[in-house]
Amino acid sequence: MNIDPSAKIASNVELAPDVEIGPGVIIDGPTHIGPGTRIQAHAYIGPYTTIGEGNLIGFGAIIGHEPQDYAFQGEESYTIIGDHNLIREYVTIHRGTKPGSATKVGNHCFLMGLSHMAHNAALGNHVIVVNGALVGGYVEVADRAFISANCLLHQFIRVGSLVMMRGGARASRDLPPYANIDGTHTVFGLNLVGLRRAGFKADRIAPLRQAFRILFSRRTNLKQALEQVEAEVPRTPEVTHLLEFIRASKRGVAMGPKQGHTNEEDDF
Repeated sequence: MNIDPSAKIASNVELAPDVEIGPGVIIDGPTHIGPGTRIQAHAYIGPYTTIGEGNLIGFGAIIGHEPQDYAFQGEESYTIIGDHNLIREYVTIHRGTKPGSATKVGNHCFLMGLSHMAHNAALGNHVIVVNGALVGGYVEVADRAFISANCLLHQFIRVGSLVMMRGGARASRDLPPYANIDGTHTVFGLNLVGLRRAGFKADRIAPLRQAFRILFSRRTNLKQALEQVEAEVPRTPEVTHLLEFIRASKRGVAMGPKQGHTNEEDDF
């Protein structure tokens, strides 16, 4: 175990034998940190935090601190970090706000410098959150989503799998799976780059493209568009997942662009 002598670690912190802890790190307990994890200088790990194996906690990161929520009364709540995540410098991840609740990060995620996860947010696996992006309370982000720099995610929304948010985009509605998002929760096409990188072939992409053209190429009556997709588009697992995601929405779903606002980069 490689622990800098200037680090301050509570007596009820459990550390795997090969954890590395840099200068000025503070770890409050009870906390558990798994094997192969490195914690760089001046990071803070709050109580009731579980960090899995092979993680990097960057310089000055704050993990498991109290939520920024007037409702929080100091109860026991949690932060759960999975395995093989890169959590870079000055990232902040706050613990749950209700007793027994948790903020969660899955596996193989990359949170870049100065990004923020509020209380009770949850990231799936292979999620990328770029510099300065803000993930609000209770936001759910599914696998392989890409949240670009300075994006804003309003509390309680859902971000579907393989969503790509362009830099500076913002959302207070659910973002449907496989979508490119720009502006204010506006769908500007199918995330073809993400789909291909994830191994999707043409026969799986074509039905999604057809569904997106019906649902999002222009602003339309969503109920009627869903019925058209069901009538005309082959029901692949991805199309089924897309329809189920939209129907389960409680906050409303991102819209297509306004008439006249499409451009040559949009991909329907």
